Order: sequence, then structure tokens, then C-alpha cells
Amino acid sequence: MSATIENFPLRRIDGKDASLADYRGKVLLIVNVASKCGFTPQYEGLEKLFARFSNRGFAILGFPANDFAEQEPGTNAEIAQFCTTNFGVTFPVFEKITVAGPTKHPLYASLIKAQPKPTTNTNDLRQHLIEFGVTPNAEPEVLWNFEKFLVDRTGKPVARFAPDVEPEDVKLTQRIEAELAK
Repeated sequence: MSATIENFPLRRIDGKDASLADYRGKVLLIVNVASKCGFTPQYEGLEKLFARFSNRGFAILGFPANDFAEQEPGTNAEIAQFCTTNFGVTFPVFEKITVAGPTKHPLYASLIKAQPKPTTNTNDLRQHLIEFGVTPNAEPEVLWNFEKFLVDRTGKPVARFAPDVEPEDVKLTQRIEAELAK
């Protein structure tokens, strides 16, 4: 992985220090998650995706964030319990961070800089948010919970998928397959 990505200080949801260097040589799907979002059921699809590809050098890294309509209000312990109890999550989940705005975590600043626009259309989701009275973030900011960044084995972000792209969507799984084949 490139030094700029692998050296960001991270902490797992259980409070243990971690680094993206722990995932060197793997294809990663980095996702900002929330427990009170309309997209929260994607946890189930993410877990299936992790089970499907993890033995081939793939990892999903979940980053809880409370940046969107305060849909992740819980403590790290509450979030961990929610993920395990409701969705049987076994992929790594990290402590709650900020993924949008001027105080966003350096990891997300780097991901956004490398992939400033989703590779999928966000217009329908943007319109849907507006209809619900939410002013969506302008690009290149993360639009909402469950936005997905695909990172290749060298640590380079290679794709970005809108929050409404389901984990088992063929656009996403084909791109993961292509990265794993390299």
C-alpha cells in the first residue's frame, strides 16, 4: 500500500490500534456505515460479500460515522453490539470517525482526493435526499452513509460507489473480481 494510506492512525471498534498496513496486499472495500439509516440493511450484503471474497485476499473495512442526519448516534460499544447482534458482522469495523466536512478523518480526505466522484450515478439519490428535506453534500464530499471506496492491492483507490449501490450489485462485484484477478 502507498505510504499515504497505510500510515493513517486507526482504531478498531474494540479500542485496539490498527493500520491499513495490516491489510497490505489485499483488495479493500472501505465503507462508511450507520445503524439508523435506510441503507443499514446493506450490512447483510456486505457480510455476504466479505464471506464470498475474503479467502481471495479481500477485506471490507467499516467506518461508522454520524455525519448524515445523526444516523449513527451510538458509542463504539453500542455500534459493535448492533453489528454483531443484528447482522452477524465479522468484517473489521473501526471506531466512529468523521467522513465529511472540514474535520473529516485523513483516510477519507485521501480517499476522496483519489476518487472525487462516484463511478455510479448519484442524481437519483441526491433528488431523493432533497425530497426528504436534506441538503446533500456537494461533490467531492461523501454523499451519505454506505458510500463505498474500492482500493486495489497496492493501496490505490480505484473506484467509488454511491450509497445506493447494493453490496451484491453486479457493477460492484465485477469490479472486485477484476481487482482480485490482478
